[in-house]
This record gives sequence, structure tokens and C-alpha cells, in this order.
Amino acid sequence: MAATSLSVSPNPSFTTTTTSRKPSPSLSTPNHLKFQTTATSPFPAKSLTTLHLSQTTTPRAAFSTRAAPAALDAPRTSFHGLCYVVGDNIDTDQIIPAEYLTLVPSNPSEYEKLGSYALCGLPASYSKRFVEPNETKSKFSIVIGGANFGCGSSREHAPVALGAAGVAAVVAESYARIFFRNSVATGEVYPLESETRICEECKTGDVVSIELSESRLINHTTGKEYVLKPIGDAGPVIRAGGIFAYARETGMIPTLSG
Repeated sequence: MAATSLSVSPNPSFTTTTTSRKPSPSLSTPNHLKFQTTATSPFPAKSLTTLHLSQTTTPRAAFSTRAAPAALDAPRTSFHGLCYVVGDNIDTDQIIPAEYLTLVPSNPSEYEKLGSYALCGLPASYSKRFVEPNETKSKFSIVIGGANFGCGSSREHAPVALGAAGVAAVVAESYARIFFRNSVATGEVYPLESETRICEECKTGDVVSIELSESRLINHTTGKEYVLKPIGDAGPVIRAGGIFAYARETGMIPTLSG
């Protein structure tokens, strides 16, 4: 299926391109970053309806204890929307302050609340709020950061909060290992690495697209394109909805019934 045309609407969306199903990949480590594939997560796969999907997209399993779909025939290959730009060393307490860690992501209403607090710990120098007051979703579907994004504590709530707010992907110069690993384990966001400091060339509110298959980011506001590092074998795990959903999809663990 051909990808639909890009829209510069403030409501972020993305299109998909159907690709042939490859044999189940292994959980081997991408060349650009090593992470342990034995990580476990209490968070089930979330619903992709929070990402403003087009009608042609096959959603992942809802954020509940239900099993993931047996197969995903239309993997996501591109994202499109407004970007929110941050700097270096954005830690997990800035992404989701500790006072909100009592919220349980497996509870749909509390999962939604987590999204409303995403990036609320940023310093006052960030005058533009990521999520507007009384809203649970952000109009920014792509976060662009600098070096060492997601440093600090090991809380899995950090990528979950971003995903709950509607973020499809984070593009950063580099990541703290635990944030990258938690993003893969929960399947909430794609943690993509840039070849250059894109955070210094993009501005909050720019309209951007990410082409996963081509490993590139396009800034439609400025007309510039940037090379991204391939997501590698972590991609299928995230696309499945996290490590547990991937394990069920590939037959590593039994699929829940009922």
C-alpha cells in the first residue's frame, strides 16, 4: 500500500507502508547501542489510537492484560507531525516527576493521567508546555533531544508517559542506556539516534516526518533532511508493542486466551 500524502495539520498523524513479513528476528543488539534483551516490564502493550492513527494502520494491542495480535501485517514505517525540541541531559524526573510514579499504567485512566504529566518537570526556560493544561494528549508527536536523553532513574514510567501523551518517537543525539532499554521493553516510543545535533537545527512546532525504512528525518518547515541511525533489531520488538507482546507474537511464550 502506498503511503498517503503528508499533512501539515497541527494534529499529528503518520502513514504506513505495507511490507512483506520477514522471518521472526532475533533479539540481537543493534550495532550502535548494546542493551540486555532479558529486561522485563510490568507494562502491557498500549493502544496506538493515542497516536492519531490513520484508518489504514493496524493497531497494536490495547494497554491492558490482553494478548497482543498474532501478527502485524502493516508495520508502521513513517511518522508525521509537530516536534517538541529539548536540549541535553533531559532526565527521567523532567520527563515524569517522581510524585506521579504512584500512577499505575495498566489502569487505563491512570495511564491517561501519566500522559498529561509528560515533560512537566522541564525547567521554566521551556516556555512552551508539552501538554496543555486540562489536556491528556500533546499536539507534539515527535520529541527531538540532545545528548544523554533519559538519564537519571530507571523508572519505566518515563517512556510510558511520553507514549501515553501521544509521542510516536524520540530522536536524540544519544540516550541513557536504561531509557533506551525501557523504550524497547515497553514498546511505547521509538528511541531513534541522530547522526548530528538535530536539536540545534529544529525548533518546537516544526513539521517533521520520520521514515524508519530510510532512517531519515525530514523537517518540512525548513526543508532539511537528516540521517538517523537504524533502529535495528529493536524495531520489531517496539512495533509488536513491547518485549512481552513480541515474545507472544513470535511464540516464545504462550498467547493468553480468553
